[in-house]
Amino acid sequence: MRTLDENIRVAPQIDADVVAEAAAAGVKLIINNRPDEEEPGQPSGDEIRRAAEAAGMDYVAIPVTHAGFSHAQIDAMTNALDRAKGPILAYCRSGTRSTLLWALAKAKAGESPDHIAELAAAAGYNVAPIRQMLDALSAK
Repeated sequence: MRTLDENIRVAPQIDADVVAEAAAAGVKLIINNRPDEEEPGQPSGDEIRRAAEAAGMDYVAIPVTHAGFSHAQIDAMTNALDRAKGPILAYCRSGTRSTLLWALAKAKAGESPDHIAELAAAAGYNVAPIRQMLDALSAK
């Protein structure tokens, strides 16, 4: 798990053991940004949801394919970030899509794209592929 800011961490694909670790670390919400069956053998969203709920955490699925990001996905991420009752863990195959969707949601909420880029870089992620989108969203 890599920390983006005080409220959210991102990770590559998780399993029930990681859900238990996240619960022990105080995570209150799991955000799944990975479509089911993207890769053979990956745990399904339902498996992760059941593990999260059994551990007393909330769960939301906002799958992002390699086709890119939609305004509906950005709005869903914003809503999830706003409604979280504590720390969040978002995951996808590598953590990159979760980071990029978080970045887009933060930009739409008015956060500085430069600050977003710094936070992402500190966690080992690069937002350059969506920088124009960050700038456009933050300007609204």
